[in-house]
Amino acid sequence: MAGTNIKPIKEVIKPPATSVGALGWMRANLFNNWFNSVLTLFTLYTLSKIVPAFIRWAFIDSQWLSSGEACKGADGACWSIIPANIRFIIFGFFPYESQWRPLVAMVLLIGLLFYSRNRDHWKKSLAYAWGAGLIIMGLLMKGGILGLAAVESTQWGGLPLTLLLSVFGLAAAYPLGVVLALGRASRMKAIKVLCIVYIEMIRGVPLITLLFMSSIVFPLFLPEGVTVNVILRAQVAIIMFTAAYIAEVVRGGLQGMAKGQYEAAESLGLNYYQTMRLVILPQALKIVIPPTVSQLISALKDTSLVVIIALYDLLKTTQSVLSNPTWMAFSSEAYIFVALIYFGCCYFMSSYSRRLEKELDRGF
Repeated sequence: MAGTNIKPIKEVIKPPATSVGALGWMRANLFNNWFNSVLTLFTLYTLSKIVPAFIRWAFIDSQWLSSGEACKGADGACWSIIPANIRFIIFGFFPYESQWRPLVAMVLLIGLLFYSRNRDHWKKSLAYAWGAGLIIMGLLMKGGILGLAAVESTQWGGLPLTLLLSVFGLAAAYPLGVVLALGRASRMKAIKVLCIVYIEMIRGVPLITLLFMSSIVFPLFLPEGVTVNVILRAQVAIIMFTAAYIAEVVRGGLQGMAKGQYEAAESLGLNYYQTMRLVILPQALKIVIPPTVSQLISALKDTSLVVIIALYDLLKTTQSVLSNPTWMAFSSEAYIFVALIYFGCCYFMSSYSRRLEKELDRGF
């Protein structure tokens, strides 16, 4: 109305405190119906019974630098088993005075892995760095030149052996799996049948069977006096097993590609190799990042099965420490330590896959 002064309302009306923030999230996710409310209360009650007791056992009443005998009279965890046996758990039977060599090799390998996480570094120089790194790591582990004492591979063990089997096994299995997937999707009957037979045979048996075959049966077919390193045989078995599963994952990605992609590549005059390298595989491999990483994580954990064929990987060296009567009663602490190492490796792979998905605009 004329002559009426209407002042704007400056007060901002805020949403109810129970609808936003932590309270809002709890109400929407934990107490949104009677079943979730009961489940939440039961979970909180269970945690209230478990968590304080675990904290007291693991931290308050625990022993960190005491002897095994002193730990037996304690109420808490005996973490002393780790510092007292850390060198054997990590390096196994590698000569004591030369254990700096596998340590440097591990640091170099981990450094290359972290440097390779950045896609901006994926250049020819990175390939040269990996080549040089592999040579240096091999020289450090094997020795025999440049004043380094020779160390037989039978003395390799602990964490370096676990990283060797897992990193190089996964690195070799992935491209082999892609080739097998392409072969299974091939129009050439002979190649297709060979790939199908290989994939189905390998996937039809557990990894432990392949490890036994490589360790016990395979040497029976070799000429007299000819031997193949047991670590190499185990590595090949892991590669063969993992590649068969990766092939099926990649094949799923290939089947998910629209027929128009192939027709578009053909209209551009691209041959089969160019079509797969430039058009189909880049898209298919992006689609199957989550299942591929899941399979690689599973393969990483499966490397612990080499204890069956008496290879002293990280798990086997830990078990050897627990065979000592002094530390026999503290298996929980030792296995928690090993579990944390495996968790760190698996989390690294998982976090990198999520980051790669976001960079390729495939995240959810």
